[in-house]
This record gives sequence, structure tokens and C-alpha cells, in this order.
Amino acid sequence: MAVLLAGILLAGGGGYYAWQHWPVLTASQNAARAGAAPPPPVPVTLATVEKAAFPVYQNGLGTVQAFNTVLVRTRVDGQIEKIAFKEGQMVQAGDLLVQIDARPFQAALDQANAKKAQDEATLANTKADLQRFISLGKFATRQQIDTQQTTVNQNTAQLALDQAAIDNATTQLSYTIIRAPITGLTGFRQVDIGNIVNAAAQTGIVTITQIEPISVIFTAPEEQLQDINRALAAGPLPVIALSTDGRRKLSEGTLTVVNNQVDAATGTVRLKATFANQDHALWPGLSVATRMLVRTLSDAVVIPDDAVQHGPDGLYVYVVEAGKALRQDIVLSQSADGRSVVSKGLSAGQQVIKEGQYRVQPGTMVATPEQAATNQPEKVD
Repeated sequence: MAVLLAGILLAGGGGYYAWQHWPVLTASQNAARAGAAPPPPVPVTLATVEKAAFPVYQNGLGTVQAFNTVLVRTRVDGQIEKIAFKEGQMVQAGDLLVQIDARPFQAALDQANAKKAQDEATLANTKADLQRFISLGKFATRQQIDTQQTTVNQNTAQLALDQAAIDNATTQLSYTIIRAPITGLTGFRQVDIGNIVNAAAQTGIVTITQIEPISVIFTAPEEQLQDINRALAAGPLPVIALSTDGRRKLSEGTLTVVNNQVDAATGTVRLKATFANQDHALWPGLSVATRMLVRTLSDAVVIPDDAVQHGPDGLYVYVVEAGKALRQDIVLSQSADGRSVVSKGLSAGQQVIKEGQYRVQPGTMVATPEQAATNQPEKVD
């Protein structure tokens, strides 16, 4: 019992001592806290708000289309004697492609020439008879002269008919030599030597596509139609063709055609751009991404995209003033190539945080890594 009583008194005495000295302990702790060094500034990367010219692009997707496409077909029936091209070959306009057996057509031409020679002889004879009737004077009747003149006229018309037959036979003979109508790239050959080709056949012999220059068909929203037409009226509009992921530039060209109507179903207008394509980077049927310069904003307030933050109430950035981060709401109007145009909220010359925002809150003291290294206290050995 005596031991229990001593323990109670000891516990009570310790609690009383702690209660008596609590204000002293708290004050000591507060003093220690008051004397503690402030936290170091958060290292961040800053960017300066600039005022610069900002190009406005229209981005879209398009399909490469051959500038011209020709399905080479025969215009006469016959057997192929020679094929003078290779599949995938670049041919020039006028190059020999196919030779068809010309003997039947040469025979038809020879026959037409012989017929004309025969009729020329007949005409010469009738003209001589007409002169004889005329020279007889009153011994020849008017009817005889008129009849002979009619015969001469008929033979003259026959010669014109013969010449037309010769021209037709010459044309048919020329069709036995098939030449490239345009400069371009040949595709797969549809016939071989020895095949009989027919003018009525729809398959053709080979397809030639012109790829220098080449076209790209793409679309733009109808809302941009006025800007596009206005810019096109001022001069050529540059168009860049990119790979579908937008990472690799394929070729540079210019806008050549704005379609004459808007597609009401999609709310877009079709556009055509032309590219020199001397390196054959563009190929018919290839899908590409397009970027067209529509206009250039002068004296635009520009910041890096990395500085823009997304919040529940909209977009904002951290502006640095006197080493302190302050939140600033902004409104953007354009974005391209890692930069954005600020239409409201910032002015040129201000400093914004580009990297390190994840450690920053409004009011946080910040510094660049260089500043943080300069302000680092020296170690004492």
C-alpha cells in the first residue's frame, strides 16, 4: 500500500512540473522555429514573353494524286510485235511504247494510193475530152459540153474522196506505233508480245502517271475559306507535305486550286496543291499531312507551349515577379511549332515558368538553377 501511494505522488508531482513549465517549453520551440532559415527557392526554368511575328497555319490530311494519268490503249486491232518500255520506267512524251503489226494497214494505204492514181488518169482523160468538145465550137452541142463538164466534176470529186481514203489509211497506219502521250512513270504492263489487242478492249496496255509535278488534294474547314481566298489573292500560298505523323517533311509546294463549292455534308472545302516532286518523295495514293501558311500575325504576344498549364477554370501560367511565382490566367488564340499566341493575360517582357511548375504554388519563391547555385551557402569545414 505504501508503495502504491508513493507511485501516485510521484506521478502527480511530475505532471505538476510539466504543467508549470509548459509555457517555457512552447516559447523555446517557437523561438527555435522563429530563428530557423526559410526554405530554399524552387529551381525552375524561365522564359521571356516575346512580341514577334507568328505564322498561322492550316493543318489537315490529304492524298497525293498524279498530276496527269493516262491509260494507254490501242486505237486499231492487231498483233503486238514489239514492246519498247519496261515496267516502272520513266518515259518521255513521244517515246515508243508498243509496235503493232502494220502490214494490213500498209496494204490499205497502198490500195488507196493506187485508187487515187487510177482516178487521176480518168480525170485527165475526161478533161481532154471536154477540151475537144469545146474546140469543136458549133459542131458540138451544148448538151455534149455540159455532160462532159459534169463527168470532169465527178472525177474531180472522186479524187478528193481518194485523198480522204489515203489520209484515213495513213492515220490508221500511224496508230500501229503507240507512243507515250505524256512524260511519266509506267505501271504494270497489261499485255505481252504476241497478244492480239483490240480497240474496243477496256483494259489498255499500260498506265502512265505524271509525278513531276504532282498534286495533293486536302480539305480545310469552311470557316477558313475567306482567309484562304484572301491570302491566295495576295500571292502564292506555301503548302508543306508531311508524313502522316507530322514528324518528317516530304516536300514543299503551293496552293493552286480552291474548289468551287463547299461540301455541305462535312462543312469543308477541297483544296489542291502542286509540288515539283523532283526527288519523288510524293507518290500517287500516298496519305500525307498538310500544313498551309494562311497568314502571319504581326507583334503577337508569344510564349512557349510548355509554360501553359491547364486548370479547372481554364488556362494559366506562373509569372515570376521579384523571385515569387504568381498565377496568371490567360487566353490563347493560336498554337503552332511549340509556341502559342496569348490574346489576353500577358505582355511582352514578363517572365514565365517553363519547367518545374509541378513544385510551384502561388507565392512560392523560385529561382533559376544558376541563381540557386549562386545563393547556396558555403560549407564550413
